[in-house]
Amino acid sequence: MNSDPITRKDFIRSSALTVAGLTMGPTLLAADRIHNDNTVMNTKKLKLKNVRLETGFEYEGDTIIATKTALFALEIENGRFTKISAQQEDIADAIDAKGMLLLPSFKDMHIHLDKTYYGERWQATRRTGGGVKGMIALEQQILPSLLEKSTYKAEKLIELLQSKGTSFARSHVNIEPTSKLDSLKNLEQALQNKKNGFGAELVAFPQHGVFYTDTAPYLREAAKMDIDFIGGVDPYSIDGAIEKTMDFTVQLALDHNKGIDIHLHESGESGLKTVEYLIQKVEENPVLKGKTYLSHAFVLGRIDSTKQEELAEKLAHSKVGIVSTVPFGGLTMPIPALLKHGVNVLLGNDSIVDHWNTFGSGSVLQKANLAAQLYGYTSEFALSRTLKLATAGIVPLDDKGTKQWPNVGQEADAILVNATCSAEAVSRIADIKSLIYKGNIVY
Repeated sequence: MNSDPITRKDFIRSSALTVAGLTMGPTLLAADRIHNDNTVMNTKKLKLKNVRLETGFEYEGDTIIATKTALFALEIENGRFTKISAQQEDIADAIDAKGMLLLPSFKDMHIHLDKTYYGERWQATRRTGGGVKGMIALEQQILPSLLEKSTYKAEKLIELLQSKGTSFARSHVNIEPTSKLDSLKNLEQALQNKKNGFGAELVAFPQHGVFYTDTAPYLREAAKMDIDFIGGVDPYSIDGAIEKTMDFTVQLALDHNKGIDIHLHESGESGLKTVEYLIQKVEENPVLKGKTYLSHAFVLGRIDSTKQEELAEKLAHSKVGIVSTVPFGGLTMPIPALLKHGVNVLLGNDSIVDHWNTFGSGSVLQKANLAAQLYGYTSEFALSRTLKLATAGIVPLDDKGTKQWPNVGQEADAILVNATCSAEAVSRIADIKSLIYKGNIVY
């Protein structure tokens, strides 16, 4: 590893000079960094040298003991890798990555970009009691003020995610009678402003219930807009009826060719019935396979191991994915059992510094690290596989150690990190040095 590793600001500085072919004084560069450390360098063609890539596993007998790497030169054009060659000599006009490891950029698959305090004065949570319904009452009071700067705060939260190596998120966005469609419209503006460095898919989220408040008409309107999923939350405890709410959600998704992503916090019998009913509806409507998710699904951590295995098999067969924040303490999700059966498991940060949650680092790599600790993933192989949780499935090497990323023709969404391999990056939550999104240098 180079003894003088590249820094995030060094990278954007050299990128700006190399791509633009300009010479700027240090005062101008310093001022630019102070005001916008997330400058996006729009490039049609980009060259990188001294990029560390994984090339295979190193074995001792049948045991994987290390990951092999080598230095490469890369070319990116129109957002895709166009050339990958072994580093042999110095390359003119190329940005020097100084031996940093290239990894797929991260994907935060459960977050609420539309309602956060981040970017303004910090506030602790204001939980009032009464469970989720108590929080609904609180939201009805505070949402009008939150909406005033929600576009700005969403942009600041996106910048936090970018600084942690995330280039894509699935954001749930409130749809209810208080904010109506305004949360969605404000978030769409933020995403438009950040489109050169960040991508997203949106879930129309009835935070205040579908029928507990008169949200159904607004969901129907949102389904006609540029959203990707119809959401839901605890149909029994909020709306008082599993089948009525789930039937509405499924039909709305079918009518508008959307996916489904349901918040399910209920951990008792109602939670189990909701999981089983959703699986049934997906089996009845196969077009929803691979497009349906349960977020949190805490009930899976409350049932016995035999039932966990049974449900994992059913979830895999119906291609219903699980999105988790990797809770710890009183509840541990059966992620190993889900993965064993082939369930698509994704990670997300959920709420970050808002009225639901005081905490949140914005790092899905930290979530993957937590999963590795909880489930005892300490070997080189297990740690390298855990990276999938942060990247939504993409890892440089397949399970046999054959290189599968990056390849010519693949989309150039990547990060440079201060680590020698994926396993090390997960193990110590490696520092993110730069982010590339569709060939654009974000920083």
